[in-house]
Amino acid sequence: MWLFLINISLKMNLVSRIKSNFSSGLVVFLVALPLCLGIALASGAPPLAGVISGIIGGIVVGFLSNSPISVSGPAAGLTAILVAGITELGSFELVLMAGVIAGLIQIIFGFLKAGSISNYFPNNVIEGMLAGIGIIIVLKQIPYALGFTDLALEGEGLLTTILSSPKYFFSSVMAHIHPGAVIITLISIGILLLWEKVPAFRKLKMVPGALVAVAAGILLNWIFKTTGSALAVNESMLVHLPVVKNTEEFSQLFTFPDMAGFLNPKVWILGATIALVASIETLLCVEAADKMDPQRRITNTNRELKAQGIGNLLSSLIGGLPMTSVVVRSSANAKAGATSKISSIIHGALLLLSVLAIPFVLNLIPLATLSAVLILVGYKLAKPAVFVHFWHRGRLQFLPFIATMVAVVFTDLLMGVGVGMLISIVYILLGNKKRAYIIRKSKTNGVNEMYITLAEEVSFLNKAAIKKTLNEIEPDTLVTLDATASSYIASDVLDLVEEFANLTAKDRNIEVKLIGFKTSYMDEDEDGFTPLIVKHHASI
Repeated sequence: MWLFLINISLKMNLVSRIKSNFSSGLVVFLVALPLCLGIALASGAPPLAGVISGIIGGIVVGFLSNSPISVSGPAAGLTAILVAGITELGSFELVLMAGVIAGLIQIIFGFLKAGSISNYFPNNVIEGMLAGIGIIIVLKQIPYALGFTDLALEGEGLLTTILSSPKYFFSSVMAHIHPGAVIITLISIGILLLWEKVPAFRKLKMVPGALVAVAAGILLNWIFKTTGSALAVNESMLVHLPVVKNTEEFSQLFTFPDMAGFLNPKVWILGATIALVASIETLLCVEAADKMDPQRRITNTNRELKAQGIGNLLSSLIGGLPMTSVVVRSSANAKAGATSKISSIIHGALLLLSVLAIPFVLNLIPLATLSAVLILVGYKLAKPAVFVHFWHRGRLQFLPFIATMVAVVFTDLLMGVGVGMLISIVYILLGNKKRAYIIRKSKTNGVNEMYITLAEEVSFLNKAAIKKTLNEIEPDTLVTLDATASSYIASDVLDLVEEFANLTAKDRNIEVKLIGFKTSYMDEDEDGFTPLIVKHHASI
């Protein structure tokens, strides 16, 4: 009897949670659908690949994750990697194999408890990476936004073409531009901006701006066609999803990875890159999503990595793009009042239903409308306010940010992050060198005095700076080296100080006084600790 009542209670609770989260799941679905299609477009992949990723991210990752707010799907942050991967490997099937490897690596990350990996990347490098991705997204969407019937410019590298031959670029633009696509793009951007900036539209939680822009794009193109206008865009400028008529055609929807790629080192490098970037982006998004949660629940990040790994593994096995937890979807989910991960599962189920039931409607969407959605996504990643923010934070923050962004745009994402990290580390080393000690100079009764206070930690990296300072001390000076505040001093530095006090100082008639070395740091011997041995001019 009690088991029966408990079972009824659980079912009622589940029904209640579905009811309370259905509206938020619907909102996320409406936001996610154009983004799934658009990100597939930006990645150079089939449109269905983005939708498959959204379905797996919603249903599978939503079920496995314990994050109540975050929603997973194809991410703008991976587009640059995927475009480069498809170009280098020569086939989407090999990229899918890299996605399988990325999923396996993420699962391993989860078991290794690498949930804190994002904490080791400076914010300026991460923001520089995102800004670079934003610029790439905008550049990749220009041909679709302008309705180029010949996309050779996009394939050649739009930015390179602009910089190397601006005259050729602009003449090519004028030759290939489609006025109807431009009108659809501009109206779509206008709708998106209205929905974002005007308070009256922001209150319409159930009607996302992206959905309105898509509907407007379809309507405009329909008007162009029915009136026989030359502004109508042709089939090549529309979304193309397969329409399933029977079970046999359903099986043909899926693209499977090329398993031979498992032995290809380039596929492994791409897989490792996807795993690292997807993991970092996911962990950052989950952290943001936890802050959006009214109940302030904390996501288990190691479990999240396992869930993402399984999601990427399954998605890649059936032809879907790699995924991450996505800020846009998660934010829409939180604002729509989601209380549990059921909302994410509902959004995934609705994506699946839309592909099976209304693909003919989705195939009416102009690529120009999707490019408008992605141009604004790219702009938000690389908006001027981000540059101004890091500029005001000083050279230490700005240079790694701008270097990462430039390197991502002109090389690839992994190289860009590597450059940013290298510059950040160099700055840390330089800063560490400067902070190794503080010098105070004075003159008492005609005697030059110098007081050098060592930092809490003095590593071998500080040896060169300390040596230079000691060598520049003038003769007939009283030098006090104070290590009272130091908890660690590298043996290289201790040897340097000992040599200076015993030899160099004596030869130059410099009196040396050492304070705190005996208690702050010593080289260990069999008795425990041995004090620094100074034979001349020393007071320990």
